[in-house]
This record gives sequence, C-alpha cells and structure tokens, in this order.
Amino acid sequence: MAALHTSEITLKVGLDENRVPEVLTWSAQDGGIDNEEAKAMLLSVWDSKNKESLKIDLWTKDMPVDEMKIFFHQTLVSLSDTFMKATQDEKMTATMKDFCAYFEEKMELKG
Repeated sequence: MAALHTSEITLKVGLDENRVPEVLTWSAQDGGIDNEEAKAMLLSVWDSKNKESLKIDLWTKDMPVDEMKIFFHQTLVSLSDTFMKATQDEKMTATMKDFCAYFEEKMELKG
C-alpha cells in the first residue's frame, strides 16, 4: 500500500574545524517547525532486519552540563511514557518511572 502523504523531518549540524557540533537546527514542516535551534538531540531508529537500534547522539559544545542532566531526565520520562503506549506493560512502566524519580533525586533536579 502506498503512502498517501509523506512528512519530512530535517536535522542540520554545523561543525567547527574539529568536526564538533556548534549548531543544531531542525525542521518539521507538518509540525510548524522551521529551522529551530537545539542544543542536543538523541535519535534512535529500529533496524528490524538486524534486530538492533541505531542511534545518533549529538550536543553542541556550549550545551551546559546542568541542562544536559535535565534533558536526560526528561528524555527518560518520555521514554517511559512511550514504552507504556507501545507495550501496555504497566508493571515495567512503573519501574521505569521509579528510576526516573531516583535519577531526578540523585541529580538534584527538583527545584
């Protein structure tokens, strides 16, 4: 069956002379995002043929460590929510949420 519509998400990475990311921008026309700047990104895709995930993890050299900790925490929480939607596994989702709370506490992210 052919797709009725396609949607494109574009990532652009500006590198310095050492090929270290200086600028990250992304666009998602269907979502109304056009060349928005970001300081970090995590992208995972599933390779069904090889039964493995492939990933790209990038952050700009000026990404503050305190913001990176918050970014990771929010990503972990989001992954927990996505896991629940994808699997309906309430028990493991609760375990993942417990870890998110532990991570938040240990990283002293509560304000």
